[in-house]
Amino acid sequence: MSQKKYYPLLVTALLALFFTQCTNRSKRSSRGQVIDQKVDSLLSKMTLEEKVGQMTLFTSGMTTTGPTMRDDYKKLINQGKVGAVFNAFGTDYVRKLQKMAVENTRLGIPLLFGFDVIHGFRTVFPIPLGEAASWNPSIAEQSSRVAAREATAAGLQWTYAPMVDIARDPRWGRIAEGAGEDPYLGSKFAAARVRGFQGDRLSDSTTVVACVKHFAAYGAAIGGRDYNTVNMSKRLLWQVYLPPYKAALDAGVGSVMTSFNEYNGVPATGNKYLFDTILRDKWNFKGFVVTDYTAIPEMITHGYAAGKEDAAYKAIQANVDMDMQSGLYLSELPKLVKEGKVKESQINKSVRRILKMKYRLGLFADPYRYIDADREKQEILSEQNKEIARKAGRESIVLLKNKNSVLPLSKDIKDLAVIGPLADNKRELLGPWSGAGRGEDNVTVLQGIKDKLGNGTRIHYAQGTEMTGSSQSGFNKAIQAARQSDAAIVVLGEKASMSGEASSRATLDLPGNQQDLLKAVQKTGTPVIFVMMNGRPLTITWADAHVPAILETWFLGTETGNAIADVVFGDYNPAGKLPVTFPRTVGQVPYFYNHKNTGRPKDPDNKFTSKYIDVQNSPLYPFGYGLSYTTFDYSNLTLSTDSMSVDDTLKVSVDVQNTGDRTGKEVVQLYTRDMTGSVTRPVEELHGFQRITLNAGDKKSVSFNLTKEDFSFYNKDLNKVVEPGKFKIFVGTNSQKTMQDSLEIVD
Repeated sequence: MSQKKYYPLLVTALLALFFTQCTNRSKRSSRGQVIDQKVDSLLSKMTLEEKVGQMTLFTSGMTTTGPTMRDDYKKLINQGKVGAVFNAFGTDYVRKLQKMAVENTRLGIPLLFGFDVIHGFRTVFPIPLGEAASWNPSIAEQSSRVAAREATAAGLQWTYAPMVDIARDPRWGRIAEGAGEDPYLGSKFAAARVRGFQGDRLSDSTTVVACVKHFAAYGAAIGGRDYNTVNMSKRLLWQVYLPPYKAALDAGVGSVMTSFNEYNGVPATGNKYLFDTILRDKWNFKGFVVTDYTAIPEMITHGYAAGKEDAAYKAIQANVDMDMQSGLYLSELPKLVKEGKVKESQINKSVRRILKMKYRLGLFADPYRYIDADREKQEILSEQNKEIARKAGRESIVLLKNKNSVLPLSKDIKDLAVIGPLADNKRELLGPWSGAGRGEDNVTVLQGIKDKLGNGTRIHYAQGTEMTGSSQSGFNKAIQAARQSDAAIVVLGEKASMSGEASSRATLDLPGNQQDLLKAVQKTGTPVIFVMMNGRPLTITWADAHVPAILETWFLGTETGNAIADVVFGDYNPAGKLPVTFPRTVGQVPYFYNHKNTGRPKDPDNKFTSKYIDVQNSPLYPFGYGLSYTTFDYSNLTLSTDSMSVDDTLKVSVDVQNTGDRTGKEVVQLYTRDMTGSVTRPVEELHGFQRITLNAGDKKSVSFNLTKEDFSFYNKDLNKVVEPGKFKIFVGTNSQKTMQDSLEIVD
């Protein structure tokens, strides 16, 4: 085609795209105006008590005979004094509750139904920390999409996820629910999960409103002890802890949950700086804010609120819209308004945000649109959902060690030992916060191996020991199984309840006498593959020194056994990378890669430097670490320039070659370091990564483009700036194994 013919077509196409975008913006604006008008009309008809009811969230209960609702809560629903319910799902049950609100109340305002859909609803996916080990945000988006489809099929419209708290202390049990220690990686997964849950539009009845939590800095609990206080500077808050929340907001998240901790001496639920200054003023958040469970009255225990009335007052003054479970808004806000201490206009602001979300979800058009028994049967635990869970499980597994290429095992193996308290366990595979998951749905490691190998292999199973305790009565059977086998797969780790909320641990060792079992099996001389299940980094120094092959499998959920078998027998080449540093001992924590230097960095030849004298001063496994069944070589690191201005773009390229004998995936990681700043800067910061697939022998050039955003930081005045000076650029296979080059940014 000639250029004369081409340009008119191009102009026509661009004009068409422009008008389409303008039309879409106009439609969105028009829809928003219609919703605003409807909300204003409804607000004008509501009593103060009905308004405060919309700001009230109560829980349903679950018993062995099914879901239940307290009589006093039923009464309040029928009076229009409850706006939302959580822990209620299942189409029949949700329909009964929704009918109370819609058909028995004066204004018929529908309920919003929420639930902790953290890593799957009925089809359970890897824990979020595990999925972050995939370094593949798209798999998190897929799993969240499946979770949303299943949850909405069961009558839900709201999930209390994603949790995006940066966690640098593995003693904190809730590290399992986030993406680890890095703000850049955490931001990518935060946005992906929001996109997965909320889809393209909330009016789609297969999407749920996401709720980013916990705002803010909950993951920095002192001592890794859950619910503890937090102590940090504003700069650390803005530089490290806030970016994933902001990424979730930029992705369109509809709600935010307060955290249990205090920030700068003020509990988060009453913290104006967090919810007024940052969330509303600086970030222009238009959604609604909900407390965590009973967080309003807990401000009394904190010593910040003088009583129930004061607690409710301070929460509403901080722009917190909805009270989860305590009922203090319901009991205290009407009095506060009537006494002139709280303006009804403030109540209206909160109620408007909540009602707008219900309109956006289509609940006013059809309160029962999420209640579809046929879809519930079709969506829940479908074969397609399980296949995505299996894929996510494979991608989450990290190969930590593979001496002498013990893995992958041959499918022709004649005798195989499968040992350990988690080898044939169904319930623990779900991990913490496993939604509506059921142990009966899960594929155990033993079953996955049997299904993979068929009848050609003799499998010798032994539990060996309990999860906790000191009995060695099962050791002999495990030793015998190992001795008569060509290899032994030993499956050890934590109970699901040992990670997650209220599950902080003072030690990071394998529980009970599981390590003693591992030692006993290792002594047989049979090659051992240690398969680890856990919700946090564990201190496995002995295993690293003595066991030839180690797989970090986290808690993988419904398809655990199949995903692990795919990796063990080579149908999938592991490519996971650690999203969190593994310490050698608990005494090293908090331990994270992007720390700052000191005036006396560690020097083994100088005692008077920053180090421990009784342990190696390096991680057991660094951030970004993970092996493959093949090998990769990095070469020819090239920067497009060695000197650039602030507004220029730097292109960084590197050649990566698969030097092994099988196809494999590699996560190419890019880090930067600002060598000198007006405030001290970390020794490394992740600013890019790419997952690539290479056939054996193939080489590929991988490129990154860095802009001023990648070189910026918060200075002493908390302004985000780029300061001219020298930088280092690192590219490699993990945070400690990189190539490097230098760059100077000039005025």
